[in-house]
Amino acid sequence: MYLPQEIIRRKRDGKVLSAEEIAFFVKGIADESISEGQVAAFAMAVYFQDMNMDERVALAMGMRDSGTVLEWDSLGLDGPVVDKHSTGGVGDVVSLMLGPMVAACGGYVPMISGRGLGHTGGTLDKFDAIPGYNTSPDNALFRKVVKEVGVAIIGQTGDLAPADKRFYSIRDVTATVESIPLITASILSKKLAAGLDALVMDVKAGSGAFMPDYEGSKALAQSIVAVANGAECRTTALITNMDQVLASSAGNAVEVREAVEYLNGTYRNLRLHDVTMALCTEMLLLGGLAADEVEAKAKLQAVLDSGKAAEVFARMVTALGSPADFMQKYDGYLEKAEIIRPVYAVKEGVVASMDTRRIGLAVVAMGGGRRKPTDSIDYAVGFSDFISLGERADENRPLAMVHARTEAQYEESKARLLAAISIEAECQACEPMVFEKITLEDLS
Repeated sequence: MYLPQEIIRRKRDGKVLSAEEIAFFVKGIADESISEGQVAAFAMAVYFQDMNMDERVALAMGMRDSGTVLEWDSLGLDGPVVDKHSTGGVGDVVSLMLGPMVAACGGYVPMISGRGLGHTGGTLDKFDAIPGYNTSPDNALFRKVVKEVGVAIIGQTGDLAPADKRFYSIRDVTATVESIPLITASILSKKLAAGLDALVMDVKAGSGAFMPDYEGSKALAQSIVAVANGAECRTTALITNMDQVLASSAGNAVEVREAVEYLNGTYRNLRLHDVTMALCTEMLLLGGLAADEVEAKAKLQAVLDSGKAAEVFARMVTALGSPADFMQKYDGYLEKAEIIRPVYAVKEGVVASMDTRRIGLAVVAMGGGRRKPTDSIDYAVGFSDFISLGERADENRPLAMVHARTEAQYEESKARLLAAISIEAECQACEPMVFEKITLEDLS
């Protein structure tokens, strides 16, 4: 029997906690036998004193085991159970294409996603823009869709990693969110509870990233790779570029529209394609579905070109409650704003930089995200047809199209966009979309 205050004191003083001490504390978080003040004190102690890798593994696994841990063996699946997680970005619609693409290549993707957080968009909010789509099915339907379709993208259920839900809410109001050990445990507790064989992390770096600098993004990627592998889930991480909006759009319905057009081949933003293919490639490699990158990319391109990935997406949304003809009539089903109008730069020149975080906050201000958890979402608003870094802005090429409800909202969004994009006479060469790959071998 341990005393919570003694565990807090030991971590406060920089001592290494045992796996048993951490498991005891996490159990107390979940069943509320440990007070909110004690949880906050523990979080602050970790924030200042850090945790070594053994402690981080114990924390992630303890939070995983605080609720249901899904198993897939009983379904007799004929392929690996794999997933991807992103630290969040602006215009990051990757999951909507990635899940169906990997499923079409023989993987099974039980993706448990989240809603928008701060300036970043949420995968669940995008799916909520699709009429009828059920982001919170019961476990039986979730498993049925994963088995029959190969992919189901849903929200976190109450019995998955419940310790994380309470722990995060306390961290959020005690200024202890920005702790790499705690972020690592929070992300991985949910992913490990999904019963994955393998995981690929997309850790963003740049002006729209969650972490403030590249060093922070790399440290988080290294921590997640080390801890996930320590918990026996094969994991690699890619550090990807968030110095500009990833897709050509930012919002909910506008991003769904772009995802459908990506899958059906109507339009594919090259930045988005590069990141999506890189992440899917890692998933096929980790899952043993391809021998090398060349084979993985060929398989992925084939399921795009044949329409198989689009078919999987259509089957998934239908199985989870959306209209059977959504893929054929998506433009009619997705909500549209009353005003769709361009914003032009105040001077001609080349796009030198984007404050991507500010653009994400502009979407939130329009109602496309939440200021507080109880806010409702306006799925129609946002931006589309974004200009790219290095592209010339002039009277023929706007910075973006604004999708707004009112003239006042359009004018406010226009001002925010103009303030977020820097126009110069010239700009430096654009950075690659994938900066770096982190593997377990890199850490040894």
